Amino acid sequence: MSKPDHESLSYADEEAKRKKRMKWTIGITAFVILQVVQALFFVLVIMKFKSPNFRVAEFDVQTLNVGTQASSSFDMSFVAPIRIKNTNWGPFKYDATEIDFTYGGVQVGQATIPKSKANFKSTKKIDVSVSLSSSALTSSSNLGNELSSGLITLNSQGELKGKVTVMFMFKKTKTSQMNCTMAIDTTTKAVQSLSCK
Repeated sequence: MSKPDHESLSYADEEAKRKKRMKWTIGITAFVILQVVQALFFVLVIMKFKSPNFRVAEFDVQTLNVGTQASSSFDMSFVAPIRIKNTNWGPFKYDATEIDFTYGGVQVGQATIPKSKANFKSTKKIDVSVSLSSSALTSSSNLGNELSSGLITLNSQGELKGKVTVMFMFKKTKTSQMNCTMAIDTTTKAVQSLSCK
């Protein structure tokens, strides 16, 4: 082998080694960048714990008996469709709770939500029987005027406490509040409007 052949061979070896080092450097850099992106995604998206939405949905009134303006009263029963929307990447296990139905700030009925869980990225649907009665209201309430207008305005309030678990090991306690206002039409026995905060 002549000297120029040996130099060209060693140059080719050096060039091959340099390309191999460059490939390793690019590979390691890409791997590190991928790990950083995955870690950021995990921290910013997966590990972001949010309080689930706790609402009452539209419902049909089963029975509704109303008095007159002079003798203002009402008795009502319906099945309240309760919705617990869990937008977290882990299940939300919650304790049993009560939902208070009020008229003018006075409780006219209550519903019990049993202990359960809402799976990740899903909505738990619970149907609860509710009976309301205005017997706790005083005669000075505004019920007579509302009944003459054909509407009964009710509120539902509740607090749902539980834990969100992500990847079977990260747990965070979350509390959801329900505060809904609904107007019931006394002639059609239907929910005219329903809004939740």
